[in-house]
Amino acid sequence: MAKNNPINQSKAASARPAVMLAALALSALGGGCSNVVSPGGESTVPAYWHSELTAAIEPAKQAVYESRIKALLASMSLEQKVGQMVQAEIAHISPAQVAQYHIGSVLNGGGSFPSGNKYATINEWAALAEQFYLASRATKANGAPGIPLLWGTDAVHGHNNVLGATYFPHNIGLGATRNLNLLEQIAAATAREVTATNIKWVFAPTVAVAQDARWGRTYESFASDPELVEQIAQRYVRGLQGSSITKIKQQDRVIATAKHFIGDGATDLGVDQGDANISEKELFAIHAQGFLGALNAGAQTVMASFNSWQGNKVHGSSYLLTNILKDSLRFDGFVIGDWNGHAQVPGCSNTSCAAAINAGVDMIMVPEDWQAFIENTVAQVRDGTIAKSRIDDAVTRILRVKIRAGLFDQQNEVAPFATAKNIIGSEEHRALARQAVRESLVLLKNNDKILPIKPNAKVLVLGGAAHNIAQQSGGWTLTWQGDNNKNEDFPHGTSILDGIRNAVDSNGGRVVQSSLSKIREGIDFNPDVGIVVFGERPYAEGIGDKSDIAYRNYRSHELETLEILQSKGIPTVSVFISGRPLWVNAEINASNAFVAAWLPGTEGIGVADVLIGDRQGQPRYDFSGKLPFPWPAHPRQANATAMGEDPLFAFGYGLNYHNEHTLAALHVQPYPALKVVDTEKSLPLFVKKVISPWVMFVGDQQNWGVEISGSHGSTLNQQTVVVEPIDHVLQGDARKVRWTLGAPGQFFFQHNVPVDLNHLLERGAAMVFNLRVNTPPSSRVSLRIDCQYPCSGEIDITDSLESRPRGEWHRFAIDLACFAEAGAQFDRIDTPFLMFTEGFLEIGLADIEFEANARESADIFCGQQLTNL
Repeated sequence: MAKNNPINQSKAASARPAVMLAALALSALGGGCSNVVSPGGESTVPAYWHSELTAAIEPAKQAVYESRIKALLASMSLEQKVGQMVQAEIAHISPAQVAQYHIGSVLNGGGSFPSGNKYATINEWAALAEQFYLASRATKANGAPGIPLLWGTDAVHGHNNVLGATYFPHNIGLGATRNLNLLEQIAAATAREVTATNIKWVFAPTVAVAQDARWGRTYESFASDPELVEQIAQRYVRGLQGSSITKIKQQDRVIATAKHFIGDGATDLGVDQGDANISEKELFAIHAQGFLGALNAGAQTVMASFNSWQGNKVHGSSYLLTNILKDSLRFDGFVIGDWNGHAQVPGCSNTSCAAAINAGVDMIMVPEDWQAFIENTVAQVRDGTIAKSRIDDAVTRILRVKIRAGLFDQQNEVAPFATAKNIIGSEEHRALARQAVRESLVLLKNNDKILPIKPNAKVLVLGGAAHNIAQQSGGWTLTWQGDNNKNEDFPHGTSILDGIRNAVDSNGGRVVQSSLSKIREGIDFNPDVGIVVFGERPYAEGIGDKSDIAYRNYRSHELETLEILQSKGIPTVSVFISGRPLWVNAEINASNAFVAAWLPGTEGIGVADVLIGDRQGQPRYDFSGKLPFPWPAHPRQANATAMGEDPLFAFGYGLNYHNEHTLAALHVQPYPALKVVDTEKSLPLFVKKVISPWVMFVGDQQNWGVEISGSHGSTLNQQTVVVEPIDHVLQGDARKVRWTLGAPGQFFFQHNVPVDLNHLLERGAAMVFNLRVNTPPSSRVSLRIDCQYPCSGEIDITDSLESRPRGEWHRFAIDLACFAEAGAQFDRIDTPFLMFTEGFLEIGLADIEFEANARESADIFCGQQLTNL
């Protein structure tokens, strides 16, 4: 892949594995290569996949391991073997059940904690891990000890589910540092913190090579460049596991997972879990390189990806998982599925999927339905749907990794609390995180050399992200989506504002925090400089997908803030918090200096280290970060390389304090957003997440419009209406809405620009959604469509909710003509869904959309001709 700027070889590894050199040579070849099938029906894998991985262990030691595995396998029943192939979630299984069903692994999903307590102590984490481990080792009926359990966790930027841990910058920021030595140290620090809670396996690193910034997991990718990702992956795995496979059993090392195999960063339109419709040659040359780096470092597990390749789900692809990964790449560890990922394979469900096992998934991540899955899998082996040899292969691989990790050799799994608390969130680890923040910052603009700021200056700080550790830490932080957190949830953390105050107040300067509403009325002191910290709210998979890469499709409050400062002649620095490069030309124009800070994690103080200089105006630290992705020139430029266009700032761009550079005014003519959904057929409002341009709100008598920017939220009194993520088909793809006080409250979607939806009305559309009634209504419930209130159409759905079976999902549809009959004017709809009640109610909602040609099958059908409306 051609690059706009060379990798900084002073920071990147100079030695290149032979397999990568082969990949670079292949990248010069033209054309694609699809799967070739021989007359005998066996897939022929192209030669470029074949590789001798360098991460081998001594043959004599391997022979001892294999002999031990063979003996263990011979002593196990079919039920014990299948139990080893199952990974359950800690909220849905007990230690006693682990022993009873011979479970091979558990995980704590994003936002899952011991006893469901977000504030669980380090000792509580370690104690629960010990309980699970000891239960798995309980003596079996044949007198042999049980197979030790392996606990996995999403430690993707530190031990990010544990209160008080060190949360490092997300991968996109680490990629910006180009400092491979530092990244290896960060991985090792993460391993130390994870093992301090008696967990031995992490679902990291993500080695996706994201190619479309619309993808909501772009920040989990180190870079858009496969060469850089390959180098980082190799060093990061070494940091987690040690310098060789034999080091994994050391107390402070963990098993690494290279994920997600393969093509998650290549999906059409950047849609999470979508289809990577690319050639096999491109799949190898771009999206395999991170895996080659990770496997060369000895990564012991590989996680199968949710996405499809050329229309086929990876979880069901024997060609990718077996022919390529296991046979051609000679991977001898095991493949772990993703969260119910097997259920997306055609013909499968959460409770049954022979196809995924036959394809090469060795351990199935089945969080809740593990018992039924075991029963079905045992039956499928007995009836020949799954070969016994395939079960033996999977269990052999799982046992091999457990033996290499030393799980059979542990006597007492629990770590002393005094030791653990000195490791988790330690000063040493926070210093590494602070260094990573400094080195990840990318300076895009510094006109008139406004930076660095003298520490004795008068500094005005604005922006919602300035004093918000949750926002600067992003998704996968305590909770799955990284929302519903407050500063007090980060006992060792510092906000960006904290860092600025620390650097300025102690040197005779003055820091004043303000807000847009206040500066609209005037600024009551004369600042030397303004710093505006703003950007994306936290999100994780699914929720973060965008239809274009504009930061805002409307004039943002941040832009108004910057323009007010600009109009008053106040030099202004923008610090942009984001999980990807976004189109912010207007905001850049309104700033004298602009810094891409990515998602820096809990050490916000590292931002001030670079922004604030010494008393002589000299830098304390220089900018060294380089763009890990091209920065877009317009909102449609999700992938500048694929579009054949020049980006605004190329991959590898980044100024420092020695550069003499003035950025001219940028083009700000807005471009139309990409059209992702055909509104002639449907209008989605919520499908796994809120669909742009709609915004989710709740409201009560205190404030009728409180925006819900993540997956959690509530009205201002935090009780009237509460929104939480729940599972319908996929993890977190639905919302539970609760009216808890028996007081007036509403839940709705809105956009500040009305849209004309007459074409859907004319096509017999219905409002369709999946509904689950948990608590029936205690008072009247209305559903409304607004055409700039008080223009609206309202219907009573109380009886429909009362008649629904409790706790079961159902499709529910309402003829749009009913709302039109009630007064909604469909040529100017700004609120397409609003539910209101004054009583108690708890429901689940998923897949809310307007669907054409659906009125005839609607639950509520008005049955009138449009001409009569």
